Amino acid sequence: MTTPEAEPTSRETPEEPPLDTGARLDAEGRPEDAESRPEGSARAEESDPAGAGASAGEGARPEARLAKAVRAAEQALIEYEIAVETFRVEVENFSRLHHQKLGPMYARLDELDALIAEAVAARSGDPEDRRKADEARARVLPMPAVEELFHGWMDGDGLFPEAAAMLTDQSVRPPQRVRPSDEVRKLYRELVRKAHPDLAQDEKERERRDEFITRVNAAYGRGDEALLRELLAEWAAGPVPEEQRPSPSEELYARLEWLARRKELLTVVARDLEESAIGSMLKLAPDDPDRLLDEIAEQLLAQVAEREAELERVTA
Repeated sequence: MTTPEAEPTSRETPEEPPLDTGARLDAEGRPEDAESRPEGSARAEESDPAGAGASAGEGARPEARLAKAVRAAEQALIEYEIAVETFRVEVENFSRLHHQKLGPMYARLDELDALIAEAVAARSGDPEDRRKADEARARVLPMPAVEELFHGWMDGDGLFPEAAAMLTDQSVRPPQRVRPSDEVRKLYRELVRKAHPDLAQDEKERERRDEFITRVNAAYGRGDEALLRELLAEWAAGPVPEEQRPSPSEELYARLEWLARRKELLTVVARDLEESAIGSMLKLAPDDPDRLLDEIAEQLLAQVAEREAELERVTA
């Protein structure tokens, strides 16, 4: 089966969001603290606390600059995610319409090629013509399913669970059995009796218990005995003491790292969509993909008419 060959055009994978926000970056790409900058730079700030003579933002506290970097990275990631999702929808819709509108034409072309080759072989009796006819008949196969065109990322109903899980951070492991084991049920009951939100004495404690029980329920639903034991040990250890909680700067750094990981996942999805068969076809008409379907249909109809005329000649 022959499909139009994709040619390079101006359409590119959605541009990755920049994380440069104007804050000073160290060798690892993180915003610098005053302590990590050269000694002379730190003294200059001390002697000029109001930031006189400095560019906007240089006189701000390191934590404020870091918060600004996080906000900029979040906005850039949102725009990138919008671009990826927009392209994913186009690819999926094009795939469905391509399969629906053009599939019968591709199948008809393959059938006509086989009939022509068989007619030629029957007339000539040549073994080589017979071999070619057999090969042409073998090519008369159904149109590839949608999932075959997307390297396992999606089918006609949308993204596969594994692909969705990459974007939602949710597990896709199926439960091991309908009813969890006796030990799993025992652990679950123990955890619920200890951590039930109704046992909370104040609103903050209730929120902590609600979040914890949500994790317990998810582990129980999967029959994950090991995780339930870990949760039991975590509850026995009690809440994290206030002094051990991450500082605002550490939380901001963690947020930046999460944003970077999220961007990497989206980049993988975007690249696979671009490199899929349908993504390559979309590159032929980035501005009007609907018109591309019509043009391909016209080409296929002309090819069908040519093959039918050739078949009539060889069987006359």
